[in-house]
Amino acid sequence: MNDARRVAYDVLRAVHESDAYANLLLPTAIERAGLSEKDAALATELAYGTLRRQGTYDAVIAAAAEREVAAIDPQVLDALRLGAHQILSTRIASHAAVYETVGLVRRAAVPGATGFANAVLRRIARDTPGEWLERTARAARSDDERLSLSSSHPVWIIRAFRRALGAEGRTEELDDLLHADNASPRVTLAVLPGLAERPESLAPTPYSPVGARSGGGDPRQTVASGLVRVQDEGSQLAALALTRAQPVRAGERWLDLCAGPGGKTALLAAEALAHGASLEANEPVPARAGLVRQALAPVPLAVEVSEQDGRERMADGGYDRILVDAPCTGLGALRRRPEARWRKRPDDVPELSALQTDLLMAAADALTPGGIVAYVTCSPHLAETTAVVADVIRARAGLLEEIDTRTVLQGLSRTPLDLPVPADGSGHAQLWPHRHGTDGMFIALLRRV
Repeated sequence: MNDARRVAYDVLRAVHESDAYANLLLPTAIERAGLSEKDAALATELAYGTLRRQGTYDAVIAAAAEREVAAIDPQVLDALRLGAHQILSTRIASHAAVYETVGLVRRAAVPGATGFANAVLRRIARDTPGEWLERTARAARSDDERLSLSSSHPVWIIRAFRRALGAEGRTEELDDLLHADNASPRVTLAVLPGLAERPESLAPTPYSPVGARSGGGDPRQTVASGLVRVQDEGSQLAALALTRAQPVRAGERWLDLCAGPGGKTALLAAEALAHGASLEANEPVPARAGLVRQALAPVPLAVEVSEQDGRERMADGGYDRILVDAPCTGLGALRRRPEARWRKRPDDVPELSALQTDLLMAAADALTPGGIVAYVTCSPHLAETTAVVADVIRARAGLLEEIDTRTVLQGLSRTPLDLPVPADGSGHAQLWPHRHGTDGMFIALLRRV
């Protein structure tokens, strides 16, 4: 059995059985299996590709098996999903995909399952991807459900994306956004300013002044020092929007309120070191707080990392800049965390938006006069973005003013960013995978009057 397929299958099982995160588990699984660079790339494509297109494959499997996927043994179902991905979305020969997938089912030792899997996969292989999409679409009850099946996004996420794009007058971009979510993102790196130089082998990213673009291959040697880090360009822009929104006065106090896993914290630390500011960090989850300390280790700046509830962290206040990178649905990072689209539910949003509002309110109250808070989510869902900002500004009427975040980003970006003015005229910025090649980062800057 091919080791790349085995690693991909084991990751799928961990995601569905133990709520594991593929982006955290896969690199470790690849290393433990000792995969070559070629096989590591194959395992990555198989695991991520299967998770991204899971909704489409489940519909195809149900039609081919003539039973609902809920009636199929979970171990067998994950193997069938992996096989369907190889048959419908890769150049792997169908006979090889069937043979290797049946081997995975045999390894799972589910009684009577090998013959069933073999029959289902051979049935899938008889028709083209287009024919399967047409067949499954006929069973859809609405246009959104048909789009859900073809794009492999839950209907509620499609509708949330449409509303968010509509707030910019760009609903015609929905298909491009859904397509971008199902494409493998390029690896981008952040070169910590003042501490490292961009390697000549790496090209600059189009927007972030500290960004670099990997030419492919394993980036581990490049990032070994910790001063060059794997980080999405949107995350870089979110941190830099806070540090470069206005000139830094020596002695400023900065805080990263929701710091885990620490990528933005390290960039803030480098910026603080360069400008004579101090930085504190907070992350309530102990394991994630450990990752923050690890991310900060290469930066020669003493940063205290607390592990408190962010809503209660800042009794004394007195901060000049605060980053609130709030817990969210993560709908802006479905390219990198494909399982999130199946794991999150619309019922999650109200609880998250209430927490986001509380965190931003606490941060705003902890600012010094003239201080800035950056509210950031990796989600374009309007309930997690503009609604939260509007609620806090309304609750603190006369105490907060919105900074034109789009102008700030244009001022620090290497090339112009396509950032349309929202219909409500607010000053926030929304980055998009399809338009900017970044995660879907929402960034709003607020200043205490």
